[in-house]
This record gives sequence, C-alpha cells and structure tokens, in this order.
Amino acid sequence: MLTVTDLSFSYHSKEVLHNISFQVPQGHHIAILGESGCGKSTLIKLLYGLFDADSGNIFWNDIKVTGPKFNLVPGMDFMKYQAQDFDLMPYLSVFDNVGKFLSNVNSKLKKQRIEQLLGIVEMTEYASTLVQHLSGGQMQRVALAKALALEPSIILLDEPFSHIDSFRKNSLRRNLFEYLKKKNITCIVATHDCIDALSFADELLILQNGNLICNGNPLDIYYNPKQKYIASLFGDVNEIEVSDILNIDESLNRIIYKYPDQLEISETGKLNVVVVKSYFDGGSYLIETINRRNNDLIYIQHKHRIDAGTALKIGLK
Repeated sequence: MLTVTDLSFSYHSKEVLHNISFQVPQGHHIAILGESGCGKSTLIKLLYGLFDADSGNIFWNDIKVTGPKFNLVPGMDFMKYQAQDFDLMPYLSVFDNVGKFLSNVNSKLKKQRIEQLLGIVEMTEYASTLVQHLSGGQMQRVALAKALALEPSIILLDEPFSHIDSFRKNSLRRNLFEYLKKKNITCIVATHDCIDALSFADELLILQNGNLICNGNPLDIYYNPKQKYIASLFGDVNEIEVSDILNIDESLNRIIYKYPDQLEISETGKLNVVVVKSYFDGGSYLIETINRRNNDLIYIQHKHRIDAGTALKIGLK
C-alpha cells in the first residue's frame, strides 16, 4: 500500500503541490490527470524520492520514502521511475540497455528475461541496434522495458507513450498494463491521454493548480464531472443550462456538462442551434454549433456532415 499524507512541495517560493493525500493498494493502477503545469510530474518525482517534500509523508507499506537529504543516491530501490528523458545509454545496444542492471550470474535466464521484456514493448527486432540510432518513440519503449527489468513493486511513469505512434500505442498499452496486472505491480501514470486513464486505471487523481480536486473511479468521474475543468480533460465538453435542453421548473435550473456523443439531433429537442462547421474525426463528424440563445459553442457527434448555417434542435440522448 502506498500512502501519501498532506504532501506539499514548493520550487523556491512558489508552491507546486498543496496538501495532497491518497492511498494506492498493491497492484492497483492510478492515473494522474491535469493540465500542463498542474504538478503531475512533480508529484511523480516526489513519490520516487527525487525531491524533498516541504511537508507531509509518503510510505510504501511501513517504509518511508525520503528524498536527497536522506539518500546519497535519490530514489527508492523497490520503485522504478521512467522519466520523460528516458535515461538510456546511447552507445549501448537495446539488449544491453534493458539488461544493464540484471545479474550476469545466469546468462541464459538474463537473456530470456530481456527477450520477454522486448516482446512486451514490441522491440525484439531491434535488440542489437544501438540506442543512438533509434527514434524517440523506440527509445521510449526501450526505457519502459528497462524500468520493468528488475520487476519493481511499484512503477512510476511520466507520459510513458507521448513519443509513440498512434498505430503502435494501443497494442503497447494493452501489453504493458496487462503485464503489470499479472505481476501485481502497482502503477502510477502521469498523463495527458484520457485513454490511459479511462481504459487502464483503477482510480483517477485530478490535479489543478497543485491541488487534488477529485479522485475516484474513472467511469464515475467521466460521467459525473463536478466542474468543466474535469470534463475537459477527456475532450470537448458542452456547458449547458438544464433549462436550455429540458423542460424544468426554473428554480431547478443548473449547469450540466455533456460530451458531444451525449447529445443528438431531435425534432423534439429544446436546444436551438445553428451549425458553424463539421469536422470529420473518423467514422463520424464533430459538429460545431452555436446556441441561438446565448451564442455559446455546442458540439455534437453525428454520423453525417451538416452544412454550415443549418438550424437544428438538440436534445439529450
């Protein structure tokens, strides 16, 4: 169990994280979401022991995680941290980078372990290639394999798929997170990618301006966002007054947040809009419209392109 209690941290006089508290059971996967600069990467580094916290505590079971003030070499042995700079040796082969910290006592077992890891990150064919000759995405995959080599109790990943092509990213994600679950390895991912969060995380942590504003089940957070900032982390979102789309008593009026695929064109719809533009996104169109009452932008998902200037009625699905 990873336990974080009242964790705060500042760069010089600027507070970056404020009173962060959460727990992560063994084997659970956590995704940290938030806009750039909200403190995601800083939190990951604190969890690993690369920084000293201003206040608060981090424990892995009964082991206290401490920073450079207490450790000659920062970082905790039972954790692995994959940074965005990869930390690879450019003049060594992919094979040697992955096996750098593996024991040489049994060369056969070492070779099997490296081959297994290269298979997980889909880099088997590049085993003998020098790292300096790889692309950024390939280096990122090697760094993932290297982080897994000693099978840590907990792995900390900072934007682990940011350099990887979309066509390969999906299979790599499935391979990696399936392996981590099978081995009961706790995983904490700082990411901008909502697929990392919604498809593979057991729990989400939402940061804003250094504060933990929301945490919980991914589906609950996705379908019941407490504010527009949270909903916007998952893509386009509409901020709508309930009275604009449903017949209700005005005293019950409030703001709701709905994604484009939660709205539909309907003859009985109450929300009157005019189409501005249609964007093809593969398989369907994102239709940008304007609310005729207040000129707010409203986005809906539709299977066909719609001409600009078309008047529509919109309802909830």
